[in-house]
Amino acid sequence: MILAAGRGERMRPLTDHIPKPLLPVAGKALIEHQVERVAEAGFRRIVINHAWLGEQIEKALGDGSRWKLAIDYSAEGEALETGGGIHRALPLLPDPFLVINGDIWTDIDYRSLRIAQGDLATLVMVPNPQHNPEGDFALQGDRLHSDPGRGERLTFSGIGVYRHDLFAGCEPGKFPLAPLLREAMQQGRAGGVRHDGLWIDVGTPERLAQLETCLAHSSSK
Repeated sequence: MILAAGRGERMRPLTDHIPKPLLPVAGKALIEHQVERVAEAGFRRIVINHAWLGEQIEKALGDGSRWKLAIDYSAEGEALETGGGIHRALPLLPDPFLVINGDIWTDIDYRSLRIAQGDLATLVMVPNPQHNPEGDFALQGDRLHSDPGRGERLTFSGIGVYRHDLFAGCEPGKFPLAPLLREAMQQGRAGGVRHDGLWIDVGTPERLAQLETCLAHSSSK
């Protein structure tokens, strides 16, 4: 699943008339790069949720056949936040399933990601960027903790593998994902893996420009 329902407030005015996943970078929409990477990793079916100007996303990507995969859409109308958006799309998703934030860029190999037996979630963690110096969760070995001091404090990349049971007992509607992840950590059922490669949270115009520069530099090598 690629999460693409956010309004992109920090990107305004760029996102006033175009959804953030369709912002161009290196000659194509950000989400097109995402779909390409997922297809290259061997996935053959993607679910994309959308809200703000979501019809533009469907028009731009179509049914996914150009990447030799199938795209299903989960239209939300009003954005349901990460937890609510995933919960709404569960009937379209296998178990377990991979979720990727639509506004990140990374060179991680999605084929390498696994979830351990008994775990409800496995999160990809990255070194803390300047805009999140305190990190989100602590990684100790391959276990994640919400309490500080129980491992190295790192930033959640927006990439995770989840089981349907993570959402057991949730009601349809708008709710965040983080409380469910913290509960899984308290139960000892959340794993983590550290990624030290390329990762950019493309959340502001400045970081969008940073990514453009990064890709231009890599393509010129």
